[in-house]
Amino acid sequence: MGMKKTTLILSQKDISRLIDIKKAVGCVEQAFAAYARKETLMPSKIYITLPEDNGDFRAMPAYVRTLRACSLKWVNVHPDNAGKGLPTVMATLILSDPKTGYPLSVMDATLLTSLRTAAAGGVAAKYLARGDSSVVGLVGCGAQAVTQLQALRALFKIKEARVWGHKDFLIKEFIKKMRIRGETMIPAKTVRDCAVGADIITTTTPSRKTLIKLSWVKPGAHINAIGADAAGKRELETALLKKARVVIDDWAQAAHSGEINVPVKRKQISRRDICAELGEVVIGRKKGRRKDTDITVFDSTGLAIQDTAVAHMVYRAALRRKAGRKVELL
Repeated sequence: MGMKKTTLILSQKDISRLIDIKKAVGCVEQAFAAYARKETLMPSKIYITLPEDNGDFRAMPAYVRTLRACSLKWVNVHPDNAGKGLPTVMATLILSDPKTGYPLSVMDATLLTSLRTAAAGGVAAKYLARGDSSVVGLVGCGAQAVTQLQALRALFKIKEARVWGHKDFLIKEFIKKMRIRGETMIPAKTVRDCAVGADIITTTTPSRKTLIKLSWVKPGAHINAIGADAAGKRELETALLKKARVVIDDWAQAAHSGEINVPVKRKQISRRDICAELGEVVIGRKKGRRKDTDITVFDSTGLAIQDTAVAHMVYRAALRRKAGRKVELL
């Protein structure tokens, strides 16, 4: 008989103590670089849609060779959960030993998902936004907007953040929660007020109709388009996508369910209109921003390799700090 092996169970509380947005940005940047160098394996996301429950599940497996880390994330999106006191998005992740397949850890991946998505926005802004960016427009003020703003604060000197949401009380709550010294936070009456003159615009809504017009976006601005994560969802008008230098995380996912999915299906945009994948920009293979007046857009769909990289980092930190609970799963 071999040694008794255990699996480390990590709760959301454990994870919040083991990782912050700055660490997540570094982690995700490495994952994008590995992806561009073809040092990852990532089959397509699997979707299970349940119309009768107004929800869906996604399974996201990945392997990052540079980290020797393998994981599977099981995530749901149930918009009606807000009324039931549950998060709209929840996720669980299994981290396995690639050598033996043993489940090293089972962890909550709800916060992890939020952090890795925000980290991708941070990486994109680091490479695509102008370095002197100081005015941020947040279109959408849910959980994802919180971490996106934290990621931008970690990388830029933000002087002003404008906040728009579909309900006034949500905007007020967001501002109360996120207010910090040295930064002005402004409730925006309209999406237009949020976007006009902003250096970085972050969209995190579940919208199926365009919210942002090209005429509102100033030359040199960068947009992180985060919200679209299923076919039919979109936040930016097609004219804006056609004018901008668009960077995606992955073509197959972006064309299926990212910001570009609707214009791609309508044949208004093709792969030729995309200037790079983010990983290619990170390793210097392709250029994102060419000049100060370029409008840049990052279409984020969320890659399983981001989860793998962040989960691997969390697991190692948990072992060092003796966090979590060990169980004999097998």
